[in-house]
Amino acid sequence: MKDSAEKSAQSKSKSHTHARARAKITVESSDAKPYDQTASPELLQVRISEKFTGDIDGESTVEALQVMRPDKSASLVSLQRFTGTLGGRAGTFVLQGSETVEHGKIRAKWFVVPGSGTGDLAGLRGEGGFEGTFGKGSEGTLDYWFERPPR
Repeated sequence: MKDSAEKSAQSKSKSHTHARARAKITVESSDAKPYDQTASPELLQVRISEKFTGDIDGESTVEALQVMRPDKSASLVSLQRFTGTLGGRAGTFVLQGSETVEHGKIRAKWFVVPGSGTGDLAGLRGEGGFEGTFGKGSEGTLDYWFERPPR
């Protein structure tokens, strides 16, 4: 009897409670600089400052590398450090993303870099993405959980 109670307690401590956060993401500023134009497609370095409002509330600076094709479609890879609150918990975390741009619309998938959460967001894990108009703003989601309780 004692063994099954211990196993039940252990499985509860290992389970993760998942939540979904939603946010409106507004681009505050954007700057793109070519770093390789020796052939087509052109390669650019892009820096974007964003503001998040909603379940994810705060600011982020994105550093991305972009392949810009002649038809103005693009592919990007990005890293960004978010500072603010997620579900009412304060701290920072890093998102790693993969984005595509076609016909002025951006679609992205991202995930929380393991071990990047600080403050009340220590132990944060998650994945999600966003869709919107490139350089203008978008609607994002993050399905998240914590590997261990925040300190």
